[in-house]
Amino acid sequence: MSRVLQHTFKAAFEKSFAIVVVISLWEIAPRVGWIDPHSLPPFSEVVRGVSGLVFSGRIVPHLQASLLRSLAGFLLAVLVAIPLGFSLGWFKRAARIGDPLVQFSRNTPILALYPIFILIFGLGELSKLAIIFWGTLWPILINTIEGVKSIDALHIKTARSMKIGQLGLFRKVIFPAALPTIATGLRLGATRSILILVSAEMLGAKTGLGFSVFDFQQRDDIPEMYGTIIVLIVVGVVTNFLLVLFEKRYHRWKATVPAN
Repeated sequence: MSRVLQHTFKAAFEKSFAIVVVISLWEIAPRVGWIDPHSLPPFSEVVRGVSGLVFSGRIVPHLQASLLRSLAGFLLAVLVAIPLGFSLGWFKRAARIGDPLVQFSRNTPILALYPIFILIFGLGELSKLAIIFWGTLWPILINTIEGVKSIDALHIKTARSMKIGQLGLFRKVIFPAALPTIATGLRLGATRSILILVSAEMLGAKTGLGFSVFDFQQRDDIPEMYGTIIVLIVVGVVTNFLLVLFEKRYHRWKATVPAN
């Protein structure tokens, strides 16, 4: 048991070491004058700032607004990207026709298009949803296409030799084989949706975490500004953790449930 505990403590120490060092430097540097404490307050002051935002409930409406925007754009991207990715990855003619447009679109700077979305949809929620959808779409789509294309041809031939239908081929071979790559695209897309959300909320929004960061900076509430950034980081970490958990659960189910 002692060896297990030692291994656990060692692993926890190794994982947290770099973070502890950064936080320690963050706390010390402003206090000893290495960095202007107004521009970068000590970490303890930032913690007090974010605690005040959380316990007073001031951050809750902004957090809810951001989560709803990000989730809506992400889910819309998933609904479009996965079926489209399977089509472009499986049907060669569709790939020949669609690939040039996909490559052109995904290499267009995302935030450079935001003024266009504002011109088309206005400064309301629709333009924010559109830019989040657009930016989130591409990592999911590209990973879905690559997941389908990377399926071992032998598996396809074996399934067809067993007279399996198209629906069964998709359900038992194509989708399970492509899912790990799709899961990676989902993680990248979820992270990107939060990054784009922050930029979108800094322009033309009255709620949201991105708006709060800009608003606190304008009002010179610097600890609260950094506190809101920490909340954004936590949201991103939790989102990634949930998607990793989903991926692990899928692999565990795949390993324990025999194929029919």
